[in-house]
Amino acid sequence: MSEKYAIVWFRNDLRLGDNPALAAAARSGLPLLCLYIRDEESAGLRPLGGAARWWLHGSLAALEANLENRGAGLTILAGGALPIFEGLAASGAAARVYWNRRYGAAEVALDSAIKTMLTEKGVACESFNGSLLHEPWEVTTSAGMPMKVFTPFWRAAQSKREPASPLTAPKSLKGAKPLKIGGLKPVSLASLKLEPTKPDWAKGFHEYWTRGEDGARERLGDFLDESLDGYTDGRDRPDKSATSRLSPYLRFGEVSPRQIWSAGQQHVLSDRGGESDFGKFASELGWREFSYHLLFHHPDLATKNFQPRFDEFPWVENEAHLEAWQRGRTGYPMVDAGMRELWATGWMHNRVRMITASFLVKHLLIDWREGEQWFWDTLVDADPANNPASWQWVAGSGADAAPYFRIFNPVLQGEKFDPKGDYVRRWIPEIAKLPDSVIHEPWEASAAQLNAAGVALGKTYPKPIVDHAAARERALAAFAATKGTEPPIPKRTRRS
Repeated sequence: MSEKYAIVWFRNDLRLGDNPALAAAARSGLPLLCLYIRDEESAGLRPLGGAARWWLHGSLAALEANLENRGAGLTILAGGALPIFEGLAASGAAARVYWNRRYGAAEVALDSAIKTMLTEKGVACESFNGSLLHEPWEVTTSAGMPMKVFTPFWRAAQSKREPASPLTAPKSLKGAKPLKIGGLKPVSLASLKLEPTKPDWAKGFHEYWTRGEDGARERLGDFLDESLDGYTDGRDRPDKSATSRLSPYLRFGEVSPRQIWSAGQQHVLSDRGGESDFGKFASELGWREFSYHLLFHHPDLATKNFQPRFDEFPWVENEAHLEAWQRGRTGYPMVDAGMRELWATGWMHNRVRMITASFLVKHLLIDWREGEQWFWDTLVDADPANNPASWQWVAGSGADAAPYFRIFNPVLQGEKFDPKGDYVRRWIPEIAKLPDSVIHEPWEASAAQLNAAGVALGKTYPKPIVDHAAARERALAAFAATKGTEPPIPKRTRRS
């Protein structure tokens, strides 16, 4: 019989630091098989979008290098996770399996099936919370029911125990010998073809991102040192570098929320400023927690209206308008700048995400699921909980949603949060020479201003595809036609 080993199954936790599954496996004293499975076969798993696949490639490459530096490589297998683990269990070499939990319904069902199978075959299996400050089932109402409103949720979460201190990364690891099991052949990272080639539409992403755990650590340090102080006011300004840009690192688990929480607390306690600002930033972690709370108790968050009355909403199918929005050609500079930033960098400023989402859903009356899917494919931080929860919030169909009648005026939003037009000019160079007074509404520019700026509306830059006032009235009328009440959230308990 071959040497016994412990398996660490990496999923959305591609880091060595504060990784409970890795730490437990290292404590076992067994040689480690560090495993990543590219599973495109198991039922119900949502395929990653293109931008997320690009990020995953770099994240896995960084993880592989970090593991090798500590004495254990990364084994990559492709195929259904359950049959792969059946093969591993049948070999007789796998003694224990460790992983950090996931919270989507399909993922939980798959993990439960694998845990049951392994247990029946005599292979010990242990799972951990490596992704959240609190498990989705830990924060409830006084009656023990799931929560539907963010503010009391976050208040209840903060009243619980302080998040545990993050675990340090193992200094060294003992790797298991290469797999020699019939039918299970490791594959190379390159063979997964996660990065685009022809065309390489992600070529420009490298300018903005350093994927991997080291990149996450650097980004967190830069944010705390340079942007935390003043975050409360600056976070809404896309023309400034005032946000953390940690979302893709959280999405792939290159940094944990406990690491962020701990680093932020230490920063404040060391008298480097930002105490009230860290509270505001921590609430953004809270929204992520709330989103996973919703996903766990409402598994079809990405496909089904949380509030059933929106099932009757008169959405409009308009491919021309949808494509104009996707390509940043709506004629509203603040919307278009955001959509072009997304295409060029795989990311968009959070305030602008709200503006662009509101425009699609309310100005164009296009189903929020179209926008959620586009963001899923184009965001490097496309998150299975945050993405649909935030889209439903903007649409008014979600839990604790913004009222549907709150319709962002893209011109006023631009004037308020990009007052000099720096953000718009960066992403829409064809109107960059317009004066500040009309940069957010080029159609109000005089003929002389347009000529001086080299702008020909309808040619070099589009005219607005809808009139704001008319679109607002149409949206309000559509909302008035909806009926129904909010749904209860069924109570669910801990899952694997």
